[in-house]
Amino acid sequence: MRIISGKFKGKKFQFIRSDLTRPLKDSVKENIFNIIDHSNIINIKLVDSFVLDLYSGIGSFGLECISRGAKQVTFVEESRLAIKILNSNLKSLSINNKAEVFNKKVENILKIKSSKKYNFFFLDPPFANTDFINNLKLLKEKKIFSKNHLIIIHRENESKDNFEKYLNIKIIKKYGRSEIFFGTFE
Repeated sequence: MRIISGKFKGKKFQFIRSDLTRPLKDSVKENIFNIIDHSNIINIKLVDSFVLDLYSGIGSFGLECISRGAKQVTFVEESRLAIKILNSNLKSLSINNKAEVFNKKVENILKIKSSKKYNFFFLDPPFANTDFINNLKLLKEKKIFSKNHLIIIHRENESKDNFEKYLNIKIIKKYGRSEIFFGTFE
C-alpha cells in the first residue's frame, strides 16, 4: 500500500494482512481522487479541508487526503489492531498533528455533540455491515457538514443498500467488486 499523490507520493505504509479487513485498493483510491480533482459535478477542493474518515481501518483514504493538502482528518475505527497500525503510519509520516484518532464505534462518536464542520466524509464499512445507513442518517441529523461538502461511500457492487433517501447521489462508479457513491446532504 502506498500514497498515490501529494507531499508523500510513493511513500509506503503498513496495512493488515487478514481476512477481517479489506484495505481500499490503490486503483480504487486513485479513481476516487481523480473524480474529486477533475469532475465537473464535484465542486469542492481537498486543500485545507476537514475530513471525517469513518470505518477508517489503517487510514488509507485519510492518509492520502493529508498528503494532498487536507487541513485535518478525523479517523474513526473500532479495531484496536487497525488503530495501532494507523497510529504507526501517522508517526512514520510525521503527521500526527494533522489527525484525530478515535478507537470507537462510529455511532458512539457521532452521538457526541460537536461543533466541527467537515467538508469530506468517507464511509468504508465492512461490506456485510448495513448499520452504516443509520450512521449516515445520524450524520445528516447532526449537521456536522459544511455548506460545501461531499460524502463518499465504498460498498460492494452486489450490496442492496438503500441510502438514497438520506443522500443526494451525484456520481456512482464501479471498479471490480467495489461500488463508489459520491453525494451530498440536501
